[in-house]
Amino acid sequence: MVNRSLRELKPGEKGKVVKISGKGFIHRRILDMGVVPGTKIEVERVAPLGDPIEVKIKDYHLSLRKEEAANISLEVEE
Repeated sequence: MVNRSLRELKPGEKGKVVKISGKGFIHRRILDMGVVPGTKIEVERVAPLGDPIEVKIKDYHLSLRKEEAANISLEVEE
């Protein structure tokens, strides 16, 4: 398995959160949305310009901005 940021994934790719980086508000916001280490994420759609990124996590859908997605490191399933 390879570690990559959520921002690098394409639709249909899945992974498990291994690390949340970033500071302050962005870090807290990501955690408050339920994105914590060990959580599985699947990328559903990426807007044409890459913002926002729609993901499925814990049976719900979430839209993340590129800056937020760049702070989420995943262990990608191949």
